Amino acid sequence: MTQRLTVPPMYSPFTPAIHPRHAAIDRSTAEWAEKFDIGSRELRDRLVTHEIGTFASRILPEGNEDVVGILSDLVLWLFGVDDGHCEEGELGGEPGELVAELSRLTWIAQNPDAPMMHDDPLAGGIRDLRRRISVHATPSQVACWVNALREYFMSVVWEAAHRRSGTVPSLNDYTLKRLYTGAANVVLPMMEFGYGYELRPEERDDVRVRALAEMTYFIIGWDNDICSFHKESRGDRYYLNVLKVLRHEFGMSAEEALHTAIAQRDRVTTLFLAVRDNVFTTASPELRRYIDSFAACIRATQDWCVSSVRYTTPDDPAGLPFAFHDRPTDTSREPLPIPAIAWWWDLLPA
Repeated sequence: MTQRLTVPPMYSPFTPAIHPRHAAIDRSTAEWAEKFDIGSRELRDRLVTHEIGTFASRILPEGNEDVVGILSDLVLWLFGVDDGHCEEGELGGEPGELVAELSRLTWIAQNPDAPMMHDDPLAGGIRDLRRRISVHATPSQVACWVNALREYFMSVVWEAAHRRSGTVPSLNDYTLKRLYTGAANVVLPMMEFGYGYELRPEERDDVRVRALAEMTYFIIGWDNDICSFHKESRGDRYYLNVLKVLRHEFGMSAEEALHTAIAQRDRVTTLFLAVRDNVFTTASPELRRYIDSFAACIRATQDWCVSSVRYTTPDDPAGLPFAFHDRPTDTSREPLPIPAIAWWWDLLPA
């Protein structure tokens, strides 16, 4: 029998918050899923119980309600792709066919009036999302969002290649792609038009800001892996998870892998705070709001992972914590021994 792990309370220096209309947004997303027939009946029935509207409401707690609703529908749509096409669907182990399908969906996202895929529910969903996004976002912000979607799609095709061969990637390769398989990069462009501002390109592309975004993806990915390990390891399908990667690469026990992953995300979190505080000394109000949204995304994921039935799995309860604490287990200022991200520590102020 698979070992049952108990996840201890984890470090989180970020304050929780939630949009006051979260319950209505959650109901609206359930209706949207039905309207566009997202996923199979079984998958859709599961997804609408996962409080995705509440999750989106934690990401944009003070945002435009219409944009929070778009974000909620987008997250459900992304699960329709990830759960439906990749993890549970026939394309999940066929990277060639999957990349063709995702390329078509990218084309719809970029060109919603293209006369194609009118009978495909996922295409209908992304067409609707793109049109609604265009009401609130500038052309530049729309382009950032489409490019982020393309990055996410490329990462799930990589995952499908490992699923087909049944292989486990190296920790470095896994880290590189885990930054994108969680789709947090698809969410971040919505932070700007969700709060009604647009960053200057030199702000968004500043190497420190880009690193902070990547640290956000890392923390979210590791937290999700830690909280979803129970659910994933008990299924009969191939899965990729940092605990599985650590066990494979270093011969660790599940317990050792859990504590190693927690130490890694703690070290990156303390780095995030140091780099963020340094950027804040000269940041514009818009850039400060943008970086504050990174923290909101992290905390939203943490609160959702320990409360949603997607991860708590009540029929076979996962040993997840009920709270977070304010002390990291690892405060080292040395880079993690992962080449893809070691350069982040070069950004520490002297």
